[in-house]
Amino acid sequence: MQLAIKTPVIAVLAALTASACSLGPSGMPPAMPSPAHYGALPQPDQTVAAGGTAQHFVVGAPPVPQWWRLYRSEALDALVEEGLRNNPTLAATQRSLNSAQEDLRAQIGASTLPSIDAGGQVERTRSPVAPGVGPSIQRYNVFVGQLQAQYNFDLFGAVRDGNKASAARVDVQAYEVEAAHRALVANIVGTTINAAALDRQIALTERLVTAAADTARDDGQRQMLGAVSHSKVLASARQAAALAATLPPLRQQRASTVHALAVLLGRTPDAAPAVPDLESLSLPERLPVAVPAQLLRSRPDIQAAEAAVRATAFDVGQATAQLFPNLSLTASMGRAGFSWPALLSGAGGIWAIGASLSQPIFHGGALLAHRRATKEAYEAALLHYKSTVLSAFENVADSLAALQNDAQMLASTDSEASSAHELFDETTSRYRLGSLPISAVQSSEQQFLTAQLDAVRAQSKRLCDTAALFQAMGELPPEPATSASRR
Repeated sequence: MQLAIKTPVIAVLAALTASACSLGPSGMPPAMPSPAHYGALPQPDQTVAAGGTAQHFVVGAPPVPQWWRLYRSEALDALVEEGLRNNPTLAATQRSLNSAQEDLRAQIGASTLPSIDAGGQVERTRSPVAPGVGPSIQRYNVFVGQLQAQYNFDLFGAVRDGNKASAARVDVQAYEVEAAHRALVANIVGTTINAAALDRQIALTERLVTAAADTARDDGQRQMLGAVSHSKVLASARQAAALAATLPPLRQQRASTVHALAVLLGRTPDAAPAVPDLESLSLPERLPVAVPAQLLRSRPDIQAAEAAVRATAFDVGQATAQLFPNLSLTASMGRAGFSWPALLSGAGGIWAIGASLSQPIFHGGALLAHRRATKEAYEAALLHYKSTVLSAFENVADSLAALQNDAQMLASTDSEASSAHELFDETTSRYRLGSLPISAVQSSEQQFLTAQLDAVRAQSKRLCDTAALFQAMGELPPEPATSASRR
């Protein structure tokens, strides 16, 4: 007879537990378009050749985890490794993730397993009794020792969905740590390239200032001989002063850049590292271009947005489950008595077992409002996911277009610098033969140095935009440790 009563109850509980899976949305990210190419125009297979190198776009190639090594600079590798090891901001994000993971373990253990507590009590009591019945004052001892257990049955999945929502939010933090890791590497590489380019620009500008000062001095001497006008002298002096005025901003920019690099490495600004020479940095020739479906899995920002969708979906399930009954079971056992012998005797045993069932009836509309709020948050997470994916597509499209334009710009500036160099050599040769004055040599030298400055800027921009493309491609990381957030 007891079996006939218990079997339907077990079946009902099993059905209720299984039905809990349908209380919230699926948590799957929305389908996104898969464009044939990222930009408004199809990207070519390679850029134009510039600086002796044409970069090739390898569509469908997997992302490169340690892409900075493709610059083939041991000094750059050492800076990146030092930053990953010592940057305090990255370490703080990792510690925050560790804390969140431990909190999640504590939450799962406290909510899914029975709680068992041991308690003991020793008490000396003095209490009055009724008048005329025995002594007026009664004193006695109470000794109690017991174990108490409690377990809440997760009939509709409220606890389960709450734990999975927390796990998904820990996944979000894990992907944010990965994004911070990649951003730090890109910042170190970009800052190092900028510092190296500034070193080269300062050296060229110093030569340019010296050449302009020599021209101004020579024009002053030629005016004394009546060979040039006073306006020519003033123009030369103005140009020399204008070029000299460009040096302090460059030096300040260089100082700020190396100070920022030192902080990225976890150093104080006074311990700024040495910067490799710009010419020692090789330009990566083969660049992976992930197809859109692959990009959705390789970008940590997209992965974080997807985890946020899962978290809000589980929030909806939890809020829905809270509208249904809650069942809990409590039990205790132990011994009690008014003396130690009584406590230890057979008559000292105590126990209790009970169950409670509660059904929300009226909470002022709070539960329904909370459920509507979670559904709105879920819809917002879906839209945020779409926005993140579109921004990622835009980021890749801009990076690809930038590299194509960088190559064309560098090719033009290199051609200009080559022509200016050839003109400078020819002018110098003709000056030595006596067919041209020194002013022609000085003018051609300034034109050559200016063209070199433009080439250095174009070269550094190409190197930096290459790093930006590697960062935009992301990486295929292992699944976060909190993969329990998946259904």
